[in-house]
Amino acid sequence: MTPRLARTDEAAALRALVRAAYAHYVPLLGREPAPMTDDYEARVAAGQAWLLEGEDAPIGVLVLEDTPEGLLIDNIAVAAPGQGLGRGLMAFAEAEALRRGHKRIWLYTNEKMVKNIALYTHLGFTETHRAESSGGHRRVFMEKHLA
Repeated sequence: MTPRLARTDEAAALRALVRAAYAHYVPLLGREPAPMTDDYEARVAAGQAWLLEGEDAPIGVLVLEDTPEGLLIDNIAVAAPGQGLGRGLMAFAEAEALRRGHKRIWLYTNEKMVKNIALYTHLGFTETHRAESSGGHRRVFMEKHLA
């Protein structure tokens, strides 16, 4: 399956998928993770939101942002973890980074999301630093250099 750019009329469906995918983190973090409150209408309008289609609903969301430091994976969410959808989206993000001329792909996650950190490490990302955002989120920044 290959993701495609999301359409304006799909922003609500993207938001719903992300909210469902991140809901289990609310008790761990004591609040909603940043992706749950993102502006998906703006992401779609900016051409940053990618959708992986299922039979009758989105099954994956990927938000990619071009930055001077490389392609940022701002968000990745899947409807059914453990089925390889996330890995497929990550592979797509790497290919998209290269297509856009980036030599580096990077991301950040909450430091309490240790399973995500382990997965990203397994996928070849290395931690660059940790920092607190202006919203009080403690984030782990990771990067992967591309050939």
